[in-house]
Amino acid sequence: MRASVVVSCLLLAACAVGPDYRRPDVDVPEAWRVPAAEAADIANTAWWRGFGDPVLDQLIETAVAQNKDLKIAAARVEAFAARVGITRSAALPQVGYGTNAARSANRPVGAGVGNLYDATLNLGWELDVWGRIRRATEAARAELLAAEEGRRAVVLSLVTSVATGYIQLRSLDRQLEISRRTLASRAESVRLFEARFRGGVVSKLELAQVRSEYEQAAAAVPALERQIAVQENALSILLGRNPGPIMRGVGADALKLPAVPAGVPSDVLMRRPDLVAAEQRLVAANARIGVARALYFPAISLTGLLGQASTDLSKLFDPSSSVWSIGAGALGPIFTGGAIKGQIAASEAVRRQALVDYLRVVQNAFREVDDALVSYQKRREELAARHRQVEALRDYAAKAQLRYNAGYVSYIEVLDAERQLFDAELRLEQVRAELYAALVAVYKAMGGGWIDAADGKVASGE
Repeated sequence: MRASVVVSCLLLAACAVGPDYRRPDVDVPEAWRVPAAEAADIANTAWWRGFGDPVLDQLIETAVAQNKDLKIAAARVEAFAARVGITRSAALPQVGYGTNAARSANRPVGAGVGNLYDATLNLGWELDVWGRIRRATEAARAELLAAEEGRRAVVLSLVTSVATGYIQLRSLDRQLEISRRTLASRAESVRLFEARFRGGVVSKLELAQVRSEYEQAAAAVPALERQIAVQENALSILLGRNPGPIMRGVGADALKLPAVPAGVPSDVLMRRPDLVAAEQRLVAANARIGVARALYFPAISLTGLLGQASTDLSKLFDPSSSVWSIGAGALGPIFTGGAIKGQIAASEAVRRQALVDYLRVVQNAFREVDDALVSYQKRREELAARHRQVEALRDYAAKAQLRYNAGYVSYIEVLDAERQLFDAELRLEQVRAELYAALVAVYKAMGGGWIDAADGKVASGE
């Protein structure tokens, strides 16, 4: 009989009300464009090093170590870690102490008004028979993991933002070089045509057209200088610095293209911080149902007291003044007006929200990966076409100049060719930057182990 009672108690202590978590089924794409192992290796590497620019590597290391948003996220994780300890501590015996000195008319010895002194140790221990504390701890631990994934999401966004921002900066630098070169060439044309106009060789209309093209290039220079300054300031903030200049490495046209993980196993994709965080929020919501259901059952506690009590302070610690007590109690609801039922219903509704949110995040992850891969592929095709366009326009401009020198066409044809070439060169650099940005978006969409590689560079301390 005694053995059966012990076994029953152990079974009660092992149970926890509420549903156990089970990962929802997700419809994961099965077809990949490259072998799974190869794609996983690419997705887990520090891909930014593939650009071949040591300055970019240094900027990313600085950003991960100094970015203010990342420091805030790290502090948030520490707060959630402390909450786990607070919640878990409720399952352990709580020991305290107390001392008291009072003058009262109610004394254990004698009659009338007198003194009473006591010093005690107090013990309270809630037996987690129904698993309320375990479920609460499970929820708190899941919330901690979600916060940690939120911090990793900041790392993901930060690294990709620095890479994209730096690529854009180098593209603007290149566009500024083209604009200044074009401006110098057109300034020489203006000088030449002013001399010809004074000599009566060209008309005032032709001179005005040349000046117009010069001013077009002149207007592009300050506009690009402004964009460069704004881009440098944005990067400085990402690096945790005050606005200021940014170091430069290789030119925009010298950046290499890292390998592209065109397909990736679902287990790598499911490591995306937003996916893991969404699942941990679902785990926490699932556990909160158990916390709410446990409110229907009585809270069973053990209490104890050990100490000294005396009416004479000098005899407080005599053996004859010792006092002690031990007991057990149960406290449970009888009528709550539907409060517990409401808490359970609310917890179940929150879980349904978390489940739908998790499935939504999964679908959005698949969409982002597909969008990024398509964008990268089409940007490559567009860049190749832009290269061919620039070469054709350079040939057009050269031939137009020869035809003008031979007197076959007016200078309008030369100006038209140069204008188209200038616009095409600028657009070529813009598309080149968009191609690199699309590649960065591929790695951002896939997540993967590279986040851990970047995260390992976070500086400790303030």
